[in-house]
Amino acid sequence: MYSTTWCGYCRRLKTQLDEAGITYTVIDIDEDPASAEFVGSVNNGNHVVPTIKYRDGSTATNPTLAQVKQALSTQP
Repeated sequence: MYSTTWCGYCRRLKTQLDEAGITYTVIDIDEDPASAEFVGSVNNGNHVVPTIKYRDGSTATNPTLAQVKQALSTQP
């Protein structure tokens, strides 16, 4: 999950993922310029978080918990 420390949507999704028992890695785009560049590249130049990158390389911007669960159920 690409995130920032100040993002309320990120905090909400992290809490939901934790409660659902879904593991993830947080990458703070404020601390990692390359990650910020990646987030911009998949969001039309905007640094929108949370941005999720799944194992298959696909991404989702500000997804709901249900969307994350659906995407994970289709991952190889």
